[in-house]
Amino acid sequence: MKTNEEKLVMHSIQGKVRHPVMKLPGYRVGSDGTSRIVPATGSITYNFKIGDSCMGILGDHVEPGVSTKNSDEMEDAAYNTFACVGNVAKIITGEGKGDEGFVTGKHGGADHVMCYFSAATLEKLTLDDKILIKAFGSGLALSDYPGITCLNFDPRLLEKMNIKENDGFIEIGVTHIIPAKLMGSGLGMSSMYQGDYDIMSRDESAYKEFNLDTLRFGDIVYIKDHHNAYGPDYTENAGTVGVIIHGDSYISGHGPGMTVLMTGLNNVIRPFIDKEANLAKFFKVK
Repeated sequence: MKTNEEKLVMHSIQGKVRHPVMKLPGYRVGSDGTSRIVPATGSITYNFKIGDSCMGILGDHVEPGVSTKNSDEMEDAAYNTFACVGNVAKIITGEGKGDEGFVTGKHGGADHVMCYFSAATLEKLTLDDKILIKAFGSGLALSDYPGITCLNFDPRLLEKMNIKENDGFIEIGVTHIIPAKLMGSGLGMSSMYQGDYDIMSRDESAYKEFNLDTLRFGDIVYIKDHHNAYGPDYTENAGTVGVIIHGDSYISGHGPGMTVLMTGLNNVIRPFIDKEANLAKFFKVK
């Protein structure tokens, strides 16, 4: 697939492992009216990674792997904008110095960039360690498909995905096809070059119909009738492809989050089911 990769800028951005935060007393009120105190965003998550289920976890918006952030507000805005899924992430301090992983997603609201590192590397990390990312992908375009907008997308990830070129459109393998009616938190944003938006998961019939119980961290999914070139917008025959980046939530209007990778109008992106369409497979994560 022809792209403009040779024109893209690769530059450095830097964050730090993000400590969990909490406002006391720390309760999160779910859509069922129940108050819970559970792990949420931030930290080093040792026992959930890309390829694992993101549903049914005793946590809220749990982020797999390593959650990172820049403490300076303007630098953090750039950090969250220029990091792209698939970018190389390198530890530059502490016992894990020199170990490499990659970006798996971006979480709006928390403004975290999540990275995958091996289990052995996680054991070396502390909450004081710094991560340097080789940001690459901003401005990516598919040369033969001007109707498709790419966001947050390292072109080297594009090469790993199950994509078939056709006459004026592409077909792409996804694990789930989600209707626009299930999209919640994140609607109203004017840009999806940072963060994510959520698949609402509280309706039992929709949960079963669209197989939300099988969603995993790192799954490539398709949102039907949503165009995201300038923020999420309901548009018939549009489509958006993204990656699942955080876990389910008890809170009304929330659920597993998706960072946008590409979007287009007029059925220029057409999904087909590929149950193995996950970052863990693409990057050969064990």
